[in-house]
Amino acid sequence: MISQTYTVLNPSGFHARPTKEFVQTAGTFPCKVSVMKGGKKVNGKSSLSMLTLGIQKNDEVTLEVDGEQEEQALSQLGGLLTKIFEE
Repeated sequence: MISQTYTVLNPSGFHARPTKEFVQTAGTFPCKVSVMKGGKKVNGKSSLSMLTLGIQKNDEVTLEVDGEQEEQALSQLGGLLTKIFEE
């Protein structure tokens, strides 16, 4: 299991569109993906769970991945957390 903390840069936070992209990408990896914010930990492969975190711009979130292809998942999903989406 590996984890890393990221600061969200999307000006609108993690609303439906970036959440959908994150969850779809997380689903391509066989490893377990968890996202933590403010003491709450959710399944990173569930849109509903991700939206309950209420991730806003400049929030720090910790991405935790466990299992096969965890390093690739951490790199790719971490990139999505710090990506500035075009609205």
